[in-house]
Formats: sequence, C-alpha cells, structure tokens
Amino acid sequence: MVSRFEHPAGGYKKIFETVEELSEPVPATVTGRIPSFLKGSLLRLGPGLFEVGDEPFYHLFDGQALMHKFDFKNGQVTYFNKYVKTDAYVRAITEKRVVITEFGTFAYPDPCKNIFSRFFTYFKGVEVTDNCLVNVYPIGEDYYAVTETNYITKVNTDTLDTLKKVDLCNYVNINGVTAHPHIERDGTVFNIGNCMGKGASLAYNVVRIPPTQKDKSDPIEKSKVVVQFPSAERFKPSYVHSFGMSENYFVFVETPVKINLLKFLSAWSIRGSNYMDCFESNEVLGTLFHIARKDIGGGQGEYIDHKFRAAPINLFHHINTYEDNGFIVADVCTWKGFEFVYNYLWLANLRSNWEEVKKAAMMAPQPEVRRYVIPLDIHREEQGKNLICLPYTTATAVMRTDGTIWLEPEVLFSGPRQAFEFPQINYEKHGGKNYSYAYALGLNHFIPDRIIKLNVKTKETWVWQEPDSYPSEPLFVQTPDGVDEDDGVLLTVVVSPGAQKSGYMLILNAKDMSEIARAEVDCPIPVTFHGMYKK
Repeated sequence: MVSRFEHPAGGYKKIFETVEELSEPVPATVTGRIPSFLKGSLLRLGPGLFEVGDEPFYHLFDGQALMHKFDFKNGQVTYFNKYVKTDAYVRAITEKRVVITEFGTFAYPDPCKNIFSRFFTYFKGVEVTDNCLVNVYPIGEDYYAVTETNYITKVNTDTLDTLKKVDLCNYVNINGVTAHPHIERDGTVFNIGNCMGKGASLAYNVVRIPPTQKDKSDPIEKSKVVVQFPSAERFKPSYVHSFGMSENYFVFVETPVKINLLKFLSAWSIRGSNYMDCFESNEVLGTLFHIARKDIGGGQGEYIDHKFRAAPINLFHHINTYEDNGFIVADVCTWKGFEFVYNYLWLANLRSNWEEVKKAAMMAPQPEVRRYVIPLDIHREEQGKNLICLPYTTATAVMRTDGTIWLEPEVLFSGPRQAFEFPQINYEKHGGKNYSYAYALGLNHFIPDRIIKLNVKTKETWVWQEPDSYPSEPLFVQTPDGVDEDDGVLLTVVVSPGAQKSGYMLILNAKDMSEIARAEVDCPIPVTFHGMYKK
C-alpha cells in the first residue's frame, strides 16, 4: 500500500506545466480491450494555464480551468480538452495579466488606471473568482464546472463550450458552496457552504436543488436551504470542502482551519492579499462533528444539538457515511493536526526536486483514513462509558462531564507521508449505505503515484503503480449486470512524462486492480482534481 517508488528524476513537475487547448478531438491508441459497456465520456477538471504573460500563478488551486474529455465509442477512444471561458480566464487572456485574484495569487490593479478609478474599484468590493477548476456535476439536465465560490459555470459536455456563469447568491443564502455535492438517485443535489446566520453571525447552510423539472424550468431557481449548522466562532467559519450524507442524516465536520472574515473583507483589496492569507488555525478548538436529520417533513431538515468533539484534523474528502443500528458511521480522509495542508500545495513546493519535496512533506500534517462513529441515542447519565456497541469497530464515543461527547476514530489506513486521497466508491449502489470498498489516489509526499483499493472492513489493500507515472482520482464505473459491489472498472488519467506518448486513460479491473486497457495520446495532460463518468 505504501509507495514502492522514489521520484528522483522529478517527472511529476510536468503535471504543473501550461498546455494549449486542442482545436479538435484526437484519437487515442488503445492497448488491451475497452469494455463494451463503456459508451460515454470521462470528464475531468484541473488547472491548465499556470501563468499569464510573465505573471505566474502561485498555488495549485490558481491555474485556469481546463476541461478534459475522453470519449468511448465502439471500443475506440478520443481525447479532447478546452479551457473554460470564465471571466477570470477571458480577462486574463485579453489583458495578458492576472486580473482576478485566485486562491493564492493576488491580482494587482490595472497599471493603466489612474488613482481615482482604482479608488472606485476598491469601493465596489472584491471580485470573486469564477475559475471552476475543481469538479463537474449535473444539475437537472445541465452540467456545471465548479470551484468553491458562489459562481458555477454551465458547460456543454459534448463540445466543452462554456455556456453561462451562474451566481448562486441570486437564489439562496450562501457565500459559496463546495465542489463536492451529494446527488441522489433521482437527481436531487445537496451541497453545503457558509452563510450569514442569525444576528450577523456565521453559519453553514445545506442547500437542496431539485431534480429535472417537468415544466423544463431551471432547478437552480427552486434551490432551498434545508438545514443550518451553527458556527463555533462568530466571525470565523471553518473551511469546508465536503460533507457526509447517509440515507437520513447529514454529517458536517467543523475543523480548526478557519477563514478570518474580517481579514478577508478589509485587508484584501488594499495590501495585495489573496484567499490563502485569510486562513488561520485555531489551536485550541479541536474538531466538532455536527449532525442533522435530512427531512423531518416538507423537505426541511433539523439540526440535532449534540456536541461531538474530536482531536484537531484537516478534512477535505468524506469517503462514505451510513447508518447502522442507531449509529452513524463516517469514513473520512484526514490529516492530523490543525496546520492547514494547503500551505504545502504552493506550486514552488510541488515543482521542487524530489529530496526537497520529501523534506517539505516531513513537516506537514500526516494523512490517515479514519472511521468515526456517532451515536444517535444519547442519555446524560451515561457519562464516562463508550456509547458505541457496533461489533466491527474500535471507534469510541464517550460522554464527558460537560455533556460533550468525545469521539476517537478507528484507523482504516495509515502510512507515513502516504495519503489515501481523492476517494471514490461505488456511489450509485452504496453511497450513504453500508459498503466494503473505497478507491483512491495514493499521494507519496503529496506527489500522486499510485491507485489504491481499500477494503474498509478488513483493511486489506491492492495497488496499481508504475515507475514515473502520475495518475489522478480513480472513478468507479459499475458493470451493467454486476452483482458484487466491486464489479466494475476504475478510470484514471495517467501522465508518464518519459514515455513516447505522455498521457493515457487507464482502465483497471476494480476487483483486483489489474490493467484491462489503456488509451494513449500524444499531447501533454496536466494535473486534474475531480470529474465524473457521463453515461
């Protein structure tokens, strides 16, 4: 499970290099046989433009959004990509400079403007980026490329054309939403983001967007807040990247990584700061787990006011969440401690030589796959004893004298500086339900170099890995007549800079992680974060 490879040649630097978009799809060279049930498209998003003119982007989450597509047809594969024509991208290309401040890159004011027009721009407030480089998902019959702000971008998944920018603030009380919604079988979308709560304090809203409407109207117009979680600190919401959802509950983990809103609102237009400058860690707060009922009638949820506490962690990705006999089981990819992991994702770090990359990762929080178990039935008199009685887990929940419940996790996987990240499951059949298998990208000192399968019940692992090959998040596609949970394939985009053809789409058998086929292309492919298989 731990990476067998070192990367002294530094081939991984290639995945952080600018590429030009293609003018038309290119055919891939297929080795092996493409399963006949693959007839759709693999869609991926990530950064593709890492500098504008002579101005660089500094952070992994700053490069301009490039959308990738592998199309499957009659056993053949084509590859296509296109930049999403966001305001951030179009204005940068037009003005040949960084115009809109990104996650870790400040946009300097236009040098051609005089002091008065700059002054007025300042009073108009912050221009929030629409650079949708993180994920793509369906809402109704439409598809949206997304980041974590209030802007999402409607795209045509056939042509990869950009259709329109949508501001979610126009429909629902939210400052931004995550790039990791939960989507139910009927197409209902749930997402979470922070918002202004009661009495000018911060909170977190869960938003529900209904499925395709009979009258063909836009489901986004019928978005509703279904439940609100309180914020532990009035002006400092936690950074939220994803959340958990079982059949009847939401799980929201409030970590000690905070956004200092006052810094965000005041300092930012004046002193050349960016989003990264507005994060801070609360070293005493630890982690809070919140739960809410999904639907108590009329489409409204209900917050359950129990204080579940745990040691400080960073958490970006929930693996799966399910209910079992009065307990909620939440499996998550964590990083131990309160220091923000994104501090280690500056491009200068990731493009360093291998020994430097390793040194930096030694300082960073350590990754661990954890299972937390939350009891639903709680009585005050049960102080001091473990409330969890599921036979298969060592996770505990103990009520303290102050009425808070302290959660200790079961460790499902842990390897020094070896992360199990960008997790995926057989979501269609097992999302929100009891399950056995998770698939992930293995990060070796933050460098992606393997695909991992984990049996969460037995902790057994399987690995696919090749020298100087840098894969991306594996997406699971179920075999149409599949019976077992792992009857299916994994799709991942691999970059192998030294090879004759530097990028390929790899198809693995999800049962044993053996290679079924690969489709190689002759063009460079940069890093991608998330995506989907569109049938």
